[in-house]
Amino acid sequence: MQSATTAKQIDRKDLTGPALRTFFRIADAWGLKEQEQMRILGLDSRSTFQSWKRGAVAAIPKDALERISYVMGIYKGLQILLPKTANDWVRKPNKASIFGGRPAVDRMTSGNVADLYVVRQYIDAQRG
Repeated sequence: MQSATTAKQIDRKDLTGPALRTFFRIADAWGLKEQEQMRILGLDSRSTFQSWKRGAVAAIPKDALERISYVMGIYKGLQILLPKTANDWVRKPNKASIFGGRPAVDRMTSGNVADLYVVRQYIDAQRG
């Protein structure tokens, strides 16, 4: 029988590759610059970012998986709400109070996981 920590490590290892590949596809679709991607992922180190991009990492931290999960939810919600313009939405100025007239990408790239959560909640609320 394996311990709970071993199970969590295995889960993260199993999720890391697919999560990163999906994140980088979404980042491309949204036209995110390297610095924006790093901020969303919560990374300071460009070399760590490059390793992740190459897939040269066994398991990313739980925090990074949480961030990618929010990005995936935002992406999916936008595809449902705005099938034709979903990828442009992140860069368009937004009048909703949580964005204060700025594009959603500004909030998403604050570096705070809470801001990704807020954007995800906003998209989910728009879906009803």
